[in-house]
Amino acid sequence: MKRIVLPLCLALTSCGKKPAGQAVYGPNCGICHHGGGGMPGETPPLVGRVDIIAQTPEGRHYLASVLLNGLRGSFTTQGYGYNYSMPAYRDRLTDQQISDTLNWLIARGQIKPAPVITPAEIARARTTPGDPATSYQERKLLEQKHPLP
Repeated sequence: MKRIVLPLCLALTSCGKKPAGQAVYGPNCGICHHGGGGMPGETPPLVGRVDIIAQTPEGRHYLASVLLNGLRGSFTTQGYGYNYSMPAYRDRLTDQQISDTLNWLIARGQIKPAPVITPAEIARARTTPGDPATSYQERKLLEQKHPLP
């Protein structure tokens, strides 16, 4: 039996602490969206889209609404159609956790400097009640004003 020994530097690369947003993303969002790339036709990708959406105040509010209230409806992105339903995280995640998660995704996109969503923006969005259908309506209005990627 042949033993494989990894160099110490390679073995330690996965030992570092994850960024706060990545730590929240994994068990909450990663289950469906995987590493952020989604699954074409099943779960929309996030990386490379969230940063573009977050460039405007309306886009940042929409992203906060989706995480707080969930999302349900049909839409097309990157050539794939989705009849999508996402759960709400309003009662599961704090403003800081939602902000950290969105900012971790935003930082992985192409927009530099990356837009930032603050916990205060999430808190403001939290003051408005909503549900998955409300987020979908917000998406449709945003799409008219700023085409979504």
